[in-house]
Formats: sequence, C-alpha cells, structure tokens
Amino acid sequence: MMEQNEVNSNVAIEMKDLTKQFGTFTANDHISMQVNRGEVHGLLGENGAGKTTLMNMLSGILQPTSGEIFVDGQEVHLRSAKDATALGIGMVHQHFMLVQNFTVLENIMLGVEKTNKMGILDRKAARQKIVELSQRYGLQLTPEAKIEDISVGMQQRVEIIKVLYRNADILIFDEPTAVLTPQEIDELLEILKRLASEGKAIILISHKLKELKAVADRTTIIRRGKVIETVEMSSTSPEKLAELMVGHEVSFHRERKDVSLGAEVLKINNFKVVNDQKVTKIHDFNLSIRKGEIVGLAGIDGNGQTELIKAITGLIPSAGGTVEINGKNLTHAEPRKVIRAGVGHIPEDRQRFGLILPMNLVENSNLMVYDQSPYSKGTFINKNEMIKLTKNLLNKYDVRHSSIYETARDLSGGNQQKLIIARELSRDPDLLIAFNPTRGLDVGAIEFIHSQILAARAEGHAILLISYELDELQQLSDRIAVIHDGTIVGQAKTEDLTESEIGLLMAGEQVADKEELIHAN
Repeated sequence: MMEQNEVNSNVAIEMKDLTKQFGTFTANDHISMQVNRGEVHGLLGENGAGKTTLMNMLSGILQPTSGEIFVDGQEVHLRSAKDATALGIGMVHQHFMLVQNFTVLENIMLGVEKTNKMGILDRKAARQKIVELSQRYGLQLTPEAKIEDISVGMQQRVEIIKVLYRNADILIFDEPTAVLTPQEIDELLEILKRLASEGKAIILISHKLKELKAVADRTTIIRRGKVIETVEMSSTSPEKLAELMVGHEVSFHRERKDVSLGAEVLKINNFKVVNDQKVTKIHDFNLSIRKGEIVGLAGIDGNGQTELIKAITGLIPSAGGTVEINGKNLTHAEPRKVIRAGVGHIPEDRQRFGLILPMNLVENSNLMVYDQSPYSKGTFINKNEMIKLTKNLLNKYDVRHSSIYETARDLSGGNQQKLIIARELSRDPDLLIAFNPTRGLDVGAIEFIHSQILAARAEGHAILLISYELDELQQLSDRIAVIHDGTIVGQAKTEDLTESEIGLLMAGEQVADKEELIHAN
C-alpha cells in the first residue's frame, strides 16, 4: 500500500457535507470524508449510525438530500447504481444481491451481458474472465453452481468477483467478513491489501476492530449520522476506536462465572440429515447440553451447521436419529411445536428465517407469542399488549427505529439482528440456539448481547452457540465441539483447546497427543 504522504495527492473519492433525510429522520448529517487510491479506508460506526446509507449514496442506490460527491476531483451526480458502475464504483453488500436460482456465472454476468458476433450471449468469454479473476485473487468458484446450492461463504466470493468483473477500481465492502471462517477472513484481508497495492481505493465497513487494525490505513468513525473523527490506524488502539464509536469505554472481557450444571436439556443421538439433492449433510451426530451450559459449535461454513439447526428446529426433516428436548422426543416436530417446547432460535439468515420483512416491528416482535395470552384471547388480538411488548423489546435492546409501524426491511442489518435476539431471549427459552448471534453488530451491541447470553446461562438455560467467530466461541463457551463434514470430530472444555487446535479440527486434521481429551464429553 502507498505511504501516507503519497496518497494525499491521489484522492479517489471525496464527499462534502453529504446529508440524507428520510422524512424528518436524518440518517447522514453533513458528512465529509476523503478516500485515497492505494489505501484501505475503514468506516466504523454503531448499528444504525448511517454507514450503509452513506455508501448507498456513493454507489448510486440512494441520492443525497444535499451535499456533493467528487470522483477523481470531478463532481458527479449518481442517479443509479449503473452510473456508479460506469465510474468504476462497486459495492459488495452485507446482504447479498444474488438471484438464488441463477448460476454463479449468470449472477456475475447479470446487467453487463455481452454477446458474440452472432448476437448470442457469450458465456464462454464471461466464464474465462471469471476463472481468471478467481485465480488471481484466490477466490475459487464453480461457475455452473446455483447460488441456492452453495454456502454463504461461497456467495460472498461471488459478490466480490461480481464487482471485480465490472472493472471497479473504487470498491466498497459492507461487513464482508461477517460470514467467513478465520482462514477465509485472513485470505480476504490479504486480497484487500493486494487490491490497494494495485492502486484501487478500498472502503471497508466493519465492526471488527482487529480486522480494521490489520488492514486499514485510516478509519473514519461516525456516530448517529455525524463524523466523529478520522484516525491513523497505525497510532490508534482498538480500545480507542471502540470508545470513539459508541461514545463511552467498552469492555472486551467476558466473565464466565462458575455455574452448577443441571439436567440434560438437549440430547441428539446418531442424527442424520439429507438435503434436497440427496446429499448427506449430517451423519453420526451426537451432542448433549445441560442446564447452565454453553456449548459452542465450531466449523468451517458448509460442513452441515445450517442443515443441523434447520432439522433440530423443524424447518427440514431429518433422516435418522433422535432429538430430545427436556426428555421429550421432538425429532419430527413442526416448528411451532419446537417453539412451544421451550426452544428459542436466532437463525443464521436473519432476513430469510428470522423476520418477515414486509411486516412491521409490532408484528415481528410478536411472531412467537401472538396466539398466546395476554396477546390474544380466542380469535381476538390484544393490540395494546403487543405494542407494549414491542416497545419494551426495542427499548431494552436499543433497536434503532423511526416508528414501531415501520417494516422490518427498513431497519439496518444490525438492528434487524437485535430485534430477533430481543424477541427470542424475552421468551425465556429452556434451550437457546444462537447461530452467529452477533453477526453485523458493533462492539457496544456485541458486549450487550454477550452479557445477555451469559445471563441466560447463569439462570440455568442451555445454549447451543454456532459461530464462525472463534473469539466469540472461546469467550462464551464452556465446551467447544468441532464439526467437520457433518459430524463432530472432537470436543473439549474451552480452556483445554487452543485456537490453532480448533483450526486443525475444523480442517479435518487430527490434533497430536490430545486424542483422549478431544473426544471427552
């Protein structure tokens, strides 16, 4: 990457007094910042601080209420994403913009299709370019695979290649590591450095302070729609960044107090799950969790975690084995019965499985309880009680919103996540299944959510924590089980496993001299 004294004369993007209002709500308030070619520029802020809104203006999806945008010193008016693409601006969104039943190749080509001399879509040339880009940047893809059949981590790669395919030299990454494994994160950070070294301007929106420290040259912090400061990363600590972001000191330490374990809450025996393509995704799977225990499930994305949780919660059928909750067999129970049995579920994909996006916040907050007293009586809904619950959840979990009647779609990604967590924890479940519960959350929100999960543990709840964040697993879990190729390849008390050993198990490797420890339950 360029030295700091060089990049100042090489400004790629300049935003001057950008303001964006939605009715009476000001999402961005006179924001000014510069991004240079040859640098990775971090953008840091709380959930709902206005980061994505700002970048949506830069990528042409939204138009500013006032203010100016300059690209290479020239003022531009971005009226659409197509305008931004024509200027070499590309954005990798936090929530992927992919057509599920299209192939990888079709998604990357979409919108910039080229034909050969005979007027026929030139798939061969497009495929060749995609393969070249994937090899150049270490983002291996299968062009013929359908999006609906590939892992979330692989979909992230498609989004990155899609931007590079359009020859973008100003790249915006919105929380790109939220669904990646530690190895994939390291690879992506190296890719960002490589892109910057080629003279591209990189904007990285991230809540992960460690990653920003590792890759960003400078970082701009915004809070409640306003710029707080732009800092040099070489002379700034993660603690200082966190304080600038949330406005107060943040603790990075999670204290797991000793808790006496109670009765077995979850028991999974010889479980098997087969997907729609008749591929076995889970096999010979055995796991138990007791009251007052957090068991973390570590594994590389695509090793059966998604299918496992869907089968446990009744979203897809299992093909063998049993699942028991509090001694009751719920192997083939429908989702409503699983919920009534005392299971809370924070799903992997908040938009597809956690919320009904066109519904408002009141309706989403009451999805699990609307048919129970005091929220309903017979066929009558008690709207006052539903509104009361909604306001309590939004306030307690600091879900930033403009109205309780706005749709879930209108919330930022982080606030969507907080709404789901608020709803599930408020039901006081015997078993909480949390799949990447802090994905896309800022450090202040993560601190709060972690405290709530540990409080649930202290109250005697059983918690199955599936996370691609090893730091999160190590901080919260009493025991870590590692899944590889659909089965548990080892488990041990958290303090008895190093990050390196967990990584080896995730890759399907054996850990030397720990055979008896790893397989101890």
